[in-house]
Amino acid sequence: MSTEILPVTWKDQPDEHDYPAAADYLELLAGPDIVDAVVADLRTAPIVHKKAKDILRAARLELVSPENPYVRRDLIKINNRKSLSPILLVRGDFRTEVPMVIADGYHRVCAVHWADENIAIPAKIAAMPR
Repeated sequence: MSTEILPVTWKDQPDEHDYPAAADYLELLAGPDIVDAVVADLRTAPIVHKKAKDILRAARLELVSPENPYVRRDLIKINNRKSLSPILLVRGDFRTEVPMVIADGYHRVCAVHWADENIAIPAKIAAMPR
């Protein structure tokens, strides 16, 4: 029995529509000036790579079931070797127990975790403005 893990392919940069999606979510957590600053920071942030399991832990989020239609869609993309968009994160602060925020890409993180929790996911990370 083979336990071969399919490689996950990634786009070089997030899709353009990921930034307004991140802003839409972040508007539930902060005012427009902060959201604008975070999204501007995300646009210029370098791509870094972080493991799926660590992203979920830092965000303090549960792993969504592979039966979820959005997770399933991304699992199908992985299986078909279609490129996924890097995710967008906002750094937390463990000193004040503020978790990291997955501004865009939660379902992609969960799909990749189901494929292999140790896969490094490309991400852009912004800091919250002071």
